[in-house]
Formats: sequence, structure tokens, C-alpha cells
Amino acid sequence: MIRRIDLRGTTPDYRSIVPRAEMDVEGTLDVVRPICDAVRHRGVEAITEFASRFDDVEQSEIAVPPAELHKALEQLDPAVRAALEESVRRLRLTCEAELESDVVTQVVPGGTVTQRMVPMERVGLYVPGGLAPLVSSVVMNVVPAQVAGVGSIALTSSPQKSNGGLPHPTILAACAMLGIDEVYAVGGAQAVAMFAYGAGPCRPVDMVTGPGNIYTVSAKRLLKGVVGIDSEAGPTEIGILADDTADARFVAADLISQAEHDPHAASVLVTPSERLAAEVEAELDKQISVTKHVERITTALSGRQSAIVLVDDLEQGLAVVNGYAAEHLEIQTEDAERWAARVRNAGAVFIGGFAPVSLGDYAAGSNHVLPTGCAACYSSGLSVRSFLKAVHVVDYDEQALRDVAEHVVNLAHAEDLPGHAAAVRVRLGE
Repeated sequence: MIRRIDLRGTTPDYRSIVPRAEMDVEGTLDVVRPICDAVRHRGVEAITEFASRFDDVEQSEIAVPPAELHKALEQLDPAVRAALEESVRRLRLTCEAELESDVVTQVVPGGTVTQRMVPMERVGLYVPGGLAPLVSSVVMNVVPAQVAGVGSIALTSSPQKSNGGLPHPTILAACAMLGIDEVYAVGGAQAVAMFAYGAGPCRPVDMVTGPGNIYTVSAKRLLKGVVGIDSEAGPTEIGILADDTADARFVAADLISQAEHDPHAASVLVTPSERLAAEVEAELDKQISVTKHVERITTALSGRQSAIVLVDDLEQGLAVVNGYAAEHLEIQTEDAERWAARVRNAGAVFIGGFAPVSLGDYAAGSNHVLPTGCAACYSSGLSVRSFLKAVHVVDYDEQALRDVAEHVVNLAHAEDLPGHAAAVRVRLGE
């Protein structure tokens, strides 16, 4: 089912040779552009037309009534509510620890620069509701925004025909539990456009966050000059660096757990152990046969984006996983902490046999909205910092300006900007 790639004895460009999911965001721009333009010019009317076409849902209103949020929370399974509350509690702990204080630097006597961390005024949070109702994404988007101090939070998720045109009831319940009362039944590219331009009761936002399908991602790329975005998150990925000490049952279960998300999900095992590779292949056959989403998982694991990669040793394996830059990276090796400390490129790193990715998806206290498609080489997952802006506040008195005026004037003339020099000289009576 899952293919093998043998890199033993080679030193290729690992970033280009490791398995990747195909995701033609650029090619999809022509599909989403007319959708976004329609929402910009026709607002709710266009959104309801797209709901009928794409979701088979007839809408007259896009806002979810507050009564539906409260009803969903009242009807939520108590065990699920308890799990959500614990997930929120743990994530709040790590988010609150991330909060940064203002930093004041006295550059010279009478001259200071203060870096203030300022929350965004309004954000739009997208929660997928297609193949799986990702209620955990409500928590992962909302909590850091709340801890950051964002004043206005709107959330949207796809309308569900089976739920009378509303988003999935568990998603609605999580919104109510977290105090989010501005919720919309809008999905796909039209949801991103709604947040960017505003439509009906939804005012424009400063930034859109949250994962989605290729149409959502393409709309984020198209509109990122109009609205801020967190990332262009594609299909989910798991990379596992493992040696002979790893339990093949654990490794196989974790590969399956990510393949369960989407037929395009990527599951990659990197190992120097042929024995482990064979045992994992046997475990995959055994475990997949008793899972619920057999077809989806089989498609993902047999796709070009998934593989067992054989390497000479863990040193080469580390180079491979750093080249892969997985959304989720598990280290299941002897002395796992030491190898994990040398990882440079990953959305999140999970150490040892008892820190599976699914723990991070729900209740580790980490955030599961993470960079995909090699973006972990240059970007980070969603956090409190995602919802904050750094603003420099400059405070100089007259003497402090006099002391540096000559340098400012000289640099201004070096750039042929005499007006800049004059703005300093006029203050000094020159």
C-alpha cells in the first residue's frame, strides 16, 4: 500500500525529493476569483447562491441565531463538553505564557523607544466543516485570539444540509462555550471574501485565520493584499523519524491518524531500520482493516504524498525531516529529546512514544493550526503572537534630538531627501 523510497547511500536535495501532496493553489485562483468578486459586489445574495450551488443548502440569512448556539451547547454530550473544556484550559495556559510585555529601551538620555504589543481590532476565524466537523479548530483559533485581547471575533463554518443549513452543532456548541456569538454559516472561498470585504451583518476583518480546502487557501492568497492571513495551510502532514526502538503499532497508528483527515493527507516515515519498515507495513494492513474511513485512509497512504523513506542512519534521517519540514513531526528514537533539539523545520515536534500528534490536535496545550507544504521552513503555527502587532513608540526630548541631529541631517542628504533634514533643523531653530 504505502510505497518505499530508498535514500541510503545518497545525498540528494531532500527538500525536493521527499513526498509532497499536490496542491495547485495558483491554478485555483481563476476558480475563486469570480466567487470573491461576486461576494464583494453582491454580498449576501452571492453567498446564498454559492451555498445552494456548493453545499446544496437554501439560505435566506447567513448569521447563526444566538438561540441556535445556546441550544447546541445545551444538547452537547457532557463527555464532549468536558473534553472541550479541558482542551481550552490547557491551551489557555500556554497562550497566557506567550503574552509579551512592552519593551522599553532607553537609547540615550531623554530618548526612548518602546515596543508595544497591540492586539488586532477584529479577526475572522474559519473552521472547516467538510469531511470532518473540526470542533477542535474552534478552540485552536478562538483561545489565542481571546488571550491576545482581540476585541471583535467572528467565526464561520460551512452550512450543513443535515443541520438545516447551519454549521455542525458541535461547532456551534463550542462557540457558545467560548462566548463567541457572531457566527456565520458560510464556507469556502466565499467565507474568506465575506471576511475581507464584509457582507450583510458581517463587517470586514483585519485578518483571517484557520485551515481549509484548496478553494479556501486560494481565496486567502488572492485576498491577502486586502486582508491579513495566517498562512496558506494545505493538506495535513505527519513526518515520523524512528529507529529500532520505536513500537511499530504506535508508528502505524499515527500514520493512519493523519491519513484519516483527507485523501490528500501526507504520512511519511523516515527510518534507518528495514525491520521497523516491514513491521509498520504489516501493522498498517492490520489496523486499516478495522478503521472507519478505510477508503479515505487507503487513498492517502497509497498516494505519492506518503512513503516510508529508508536512510543510512538517524543523522541522514534528521536531514531528511528538516528538508521535509512537516506540519507535525514525531521523534520516536532512542534519546529522542536530543534528536528533537536539532530539528529546525517543523510546525510542531512530538517527542517519544507517548506524545502522538492526536494529543496535540486536542489536548496537549499546543496549537494544531500549523504550517504545511514546507512552510515550516519560514513560518510558525497559530499563536497569541499571530493576533498581535508590534508598534514602536518613539519618545525623544529636545536635547536628545540635538545630540543626533547632525547624523540625521547627513543621512537625509545622502538619500537626497532635504525635506527630511529640514524637519529636524526647524525644530532646532536652524
